[in-house]
Amino acid sequence: MKEIKIGTCVPGVKAADWLPHMVDQGFETFQMTFHMSLENTDLKELSKQVKEIIGDRDIPITGIGLYCNPIQYEEHKKALEYVIDSAEYFGASNVYTFAGAYEGRPVDEAIPKFGEVFRELTKRAADKNITIGIENCPMGGTYDKATCNIGFNPKAWEKMFNEVPEENFGLEWEPTHQMVQLIDPIAQLKEWVKKIVHIHGKDATIDHDAIRKYGIFNVKDFVYHRTPGYGDCNWTDIISILQKGGYEGDICIEGYHDPVYGGDWEMTSQIHGMEYLKWCRGGSFTPAPWMK
Repeated sequence: MKEIKIGTCVPGVKAADWLPHMVDQGFETFQMTFHMSLENTDLKELSKQVKEIIGDRDIPITGIGLYCNPIQYEEHKKALEYVIDSAEYFGASNVYTFAGAYEGRPVDEAIPKFGEVFRELTKRAADKNITIGIENCPMGGTYDKATCNIGFNPKAWEKMFNEVPEENFGLEWEPTHQMVQLIDPIAQLKEWVKKIVHIHGKDATIDHDAIRKYGIFNVKDFVYHRTPGYGDCNWTDIISILQKGGYEGDICIEGYHDPVYGGDWEMTSQIHGMEYLKWCRGGSFTPAPWMK
């Protein structure tokens, strides 16, 4: 059994400024992330800067995330191709993104185009030994009116994996995005663990009193994104399910969301989350001397 490493997400456009303050905090991996656009980032040049900052520390860049809409926008698809082609500069073996959508239209309408786009992208990725993971974030959409990502619900996943069954294609999963749909993340993970290619370390707190009083139709917030250790999930269970399922990737904390421990407390929050997740995995691996 391979130890699951605990890392964090670093916005790519902030990496040169933020990474020097993060490399000695105990994170074991990093993920570079971009939202909707690379903002003219030269990824080869960024990889050089990142490698220089990390130096001889054993902290790999495990994945590059560009969360965009490659179904509706050709320029987003082209940017994803560039990310796939550039992942090797970082030594990364994974690329993460959204599944895309037709904005304001039902999920099912986008499935044929999804298949066309991602069969092409997964082939390009396979040629470079890259795995693609779809983050399970609704981005404020619903099944009838998606925004930029159809890949947020298991009903859609069944259709997506029927369209794109390739081995180098799966889910970048986090419990938060299922909890906002009032889906039980633990039961879901047990069912879908074999399709998980990456885990985002983010949690949620569900306000059941608000649900009982106001319901779920946006009258009052009833769920809050949290850093692991502050939310409702038992990450010992999550990590145990991952280990039993043969998962050998990392868990990257996706910070910058916690409504209590954010802002000036962001680094405190992330370090707490990192230490909590390391505890949930059983601490650090210590060989049993009698097992030879």
